[in-house]
Amino acid sequence: MAYDTAEDAADSDAAPFWRTKSLEEMDSSEWESLCDGCGRCCLVKLQDEDTDAIAYTDIGCKLLDEDGCRCRDYPNRQAQVPDCVRLTPEAVRSLSWLPPSCGYRLVAEGRDLYWWHPLVSGDAETVHAAGVSVRGRVPVLEDELPLEDYLDHMVRWPVRLPRGAMRKARR
Repeated sequence: MAYDTAEDAADSDAAPFWRTKSLEEMDSSEWESLCDGCGRCCLVKLQDEDTDAIAYTDIGCKLLDEDGCRCRDYPNRQAQVPDCVRLTPEAVRSLSWLPPSCGYRLVAEGRDLYWWHPLVSGDAETVHAAGVSVRGRVPVLEDELPLEDYLDHMVRWPVRLPRGAMRKARR
């Protein structure tokens, strides 16, 4: 790899921002790059009114691009989906339903990103190759299914990782 200056070369040896900054210290570009593009947070979740327990489904949000595993209208998502949660450092620390592989959650907990995270691998496709994303696992979007059928779509895989995906990045 070629560097323009000696300072650029020295900076390449520095620890990546997610290891040195808190969520609050990140700029908007760094913050957005923590999203690995798995789409797991865009799955419909059901919450038990009595126990607050969360049940995960394989139903995608109506804005989920099932192949790209990203929101089809990210800038306007909250206008179209009023209960879409806007992630903030405070929200990340309080939401129990964020996937265990979520970059925001990992950084908030002081843990490192997995090898397949695009910030580590340098490739947005590794999240899909590692089997972590929702690609190929979302049979229906929420606006295509009657509410009474949601219980038939409860799944456990969104809170689990494939065995090969669990390895952490090398420091």
